[in-house]
Amino acid sequence: MKKFWLVLGAIILLGAAGCSSGGDSNNEAGLEKVTFVLDWTPNTNHTGIYVADEEGYFEEEGLDVEIVMPGEAGADQTVASGQADFGVSYQESITEARVQDIPLVSIAAVIQHNTSGLAAPVEKGIQSPKDFAGKTYGGWGAPVEEAVLDALMKQEGESVSDVEIINIGNTDFFTAVERDVDFAWIYYAWTGIEAELRGEEIDMIYLNEYSDKLDYYTPVISTSEKMIEENPETVEKFLAAVSRGYQFAIDNPADAANILIESVPDLDAELVKASQEWLSPRYQDEASRWGEQSAAVWQNYADFMYENDLLERELEADKAFTNQFLPE
Repeated sequence: MKKFWLVLGAIILLGAAGCSSGGDSNNEAGLEKVTFVLDWTPNTNHTGIYVADEEGYFEEEGLDVEIVMPGEAGADQTVASGQADFGVSYQESITEARVQDIPLVSIAAVIQHNTSGLAAPVEKGIQSPKDFAGKTYGGWGAPVEEAVLDALMKQEGESVSDVEIINIGNTDFFTAVERDVDFAWIYYAWTGIEAELRGEEIDMIYLNEYSDKLDYYTPVISTSEKMIEENPETVEKFLAAVSRGYQFAIDNPADAANILIESVPDLDAELVKASQEWLSPRYQDEASRWGEQSAAVWQNYADFMYENDLLERELEADKAFTNQFLPE
């Protein structure tokens, strides 16, 4: 990952990447064209975006928003290189990008608290971090995974050296724990809810229950410093519509789920509805408004990464995010 960000930085500095729409293009209706790239297959993390599109909130702000899949490049790379105006990202990756001088900025937190954690079928007997010892973990190959596992295990007198870590890539959680591994990192709002619907009992160890430093924003909505500097009005209009979309999903989870299902018919309707019901109250939680971000949350996680040698230098947290464009 470090190598990738260095290469991408060189591309950006050389100006070899394509330009984003940046508010310069308009369609026949006079709407400003904007590109928004997802991080993954559409799911309930993205509901507010689809609501804003289907309910006409973007159009009311004078925007024509194209929602696109990330492709091989990934959402962060696409936004950072100027191929898209906005995207879905994570505090983890933006933190690493900023330290590598890649000018990504988080402009809204989709969910206020980290709903991810380590999950395992109940028959694996993994009910706390100490139970990771002697087991096999399936991950995606990021150094932060081992650091998180070790941090949790040390609290209970164990070490990650006693865990076999293998890369399962994009393998489905249920397939992986049946075939290759004992536990994996999941987002409960999707995979955990799917387990409930399938009648498969899992034990879930939420990261934020073991450390405040691991209660970070995941996912977030990102843009580039260039977009903020050159098209601040576009950023403000985009977030005005998106905020309305997520507020709709908070107030009307069933209706919001139906909008997502209609927009993406290939999704499992039962899973979308159940996931939306679970996730809607968690979008804003105790925050004063949807999307609000705290400097303390950004600093806490950056400190964790730095302390675990995952960052070359400390993060300037106040430059990694902004609440400037959120509606009052």
